[in-house]
Amino acid sequence: MPAKNTRFLLPSTVQLLRFHFSFFLMPVFWFAVSQLVYLNVSDALWVFFILHLLVYPASNGYNSFMDRDTGSIGGVKKPMEPTRQLLYVTVALDVVAVIAGLWISYYFAAGILAYILVSKAYSYRGIRLKKYPVWGYLSVIIFQGAVTFWLVYHGCSANKTLDVPYIPMIVASLLIGGFYPLTQIYQYDDDRKDGVTTMSYLLGYKGTFLYCGLVYGIAFVLLSYYFFYTLQQTAFYIFSAGMLPVLIYFFVWAKKVWRNSLNADYTHTMRMNSIASICINTTFIVIFLINHFE
Repeated sequence: MPAKNTRFLLPSTVQLLRFHFSFFLMPVFWFAVSQLVYLNVSDALWVFFILHLLVYPASNGYNSFMDRDTGSIGGVKKPMEPTRQLLYVTVALDVVAVIAGLWISYYFAAGILAYILVSKAYSYRGIRLKKYPVWGYLSVIIFQGAVTFWLVYHGCSANKTLDVPYIPMIVASLLIGGFYPLTQIYQYDDDRKDGVTTMSYLLGYKGTFLYCGLVYGIAFVLLSYYFFYTLQQTAFYIFSAGMLPVLIYFFVWAKKVWRNSLNADYTHTMRMNSIASICINTTFIVIFLINHFE
């Protein structure tokens, strides 16, 4: 039934917005608010709403509309066929996100707009940053990492500071950068058919794990330095403990893939995604609670 003839969102629209996928992108939010000294709670709730219920779902939906995937995608094993309604809903969510961002500040709204435009350029067939392994990769890790950290830190601060610490911004991008290629590792065939060369495809199966391990290692060293420099030794120990399950599964999965590349599949990828998201979210939430309520 055509989308224009129904009062409600189509099942395919709801599915492809992938609201649950926002959980996988949530660690940057908790990381940023955990490092704030003076937090505006009401603005923090507003920022959370804008990012996780407007911006991220709109980006997911637009990407699905452009890609029209028939194989598994992040968070959805059997994607439905997208309709024009999905496009209209993503545009509406984007518009609302920018307008809602004005409540925080002009800087925040401008940053949200920049994020939206880059995310569209990533998927839009006329530009299609995602078909370029390096440019596509950099656009994702910079905007989902450093830029998002800046937006959250600025938007949730009591005085709307523009003085955002640069080391955590770099770490946020590295944490995204050390994980993102793993989310692409099962899609080689579909990407190749679509003319897309991902960073993971460029690196290969073994290279993807080696590269992600290296980037994660750099992120850990930088974050450790930052925690000790800012006298957050407890945060360092919490983060180290929280990463253990992630590292264990990472090495177990890497060993399986090195033995047989068929293990680089959707099931293992989503399991890695879930473990990493649960552990890192929990870690930064605990650090946030300690820093603000202890």
